[in-house]
Amino acid sequence: MLTYESTNPLFDKWIEILRLKNFWDIKLELVEDEHFWKTGDFKVDPDDRKAILMLNAKNPKQENIEEVIIHELLHLKLYPLDQLTEGLIDGHYRSDTAEYNTIYNQFMTMLEQTVEELTKCFLLQYGDNKELSYGRCKMMKSFNELYNGLKSL
Repeated sequence: MLTYESTNPLFDKWIEILRLKNFWDIKLELVEDEHFWKTGDFKVDPDDRKAILMLNAKNPKQENIEEVIIHELLHLKLYPLDQLTEGLIDGHYRSDTAEYNTIYNQFMTMLEQTVEELTKCFLLQYGDNKELSYGRCKMMKSFNELYNGLKSL
């Protein structure tokens, strides 16, 4: 189970490294709700430049919580670009169309891949725990399971 004693030093370290400390008011919140299924998430008030970084204290899916903190803080760092892109998508596509769904899903996938790649770079360079988490991989089907039952060509 995560505690503030174990997470606060990492949180403080990374808001400093990522230069968020003087630009955002960020609060760390450990969530003990069993319905909170993500390992980390954010609530953001961009007008007041306030954010709450929420970490799953009861059942985190990732093994390296430092990696999760970096990942979520990078989402905050990239938040203006994220919002601009979402606004452009909303302004050019009707939300009830296949085109909207395609471009929005592509953007979200690319955003997550970019944030995760930057997370790995920062973690490997400056992390206390440089071990990458494989928690999400453990929940995914194996290669054989994905193709189980398909007809041979």
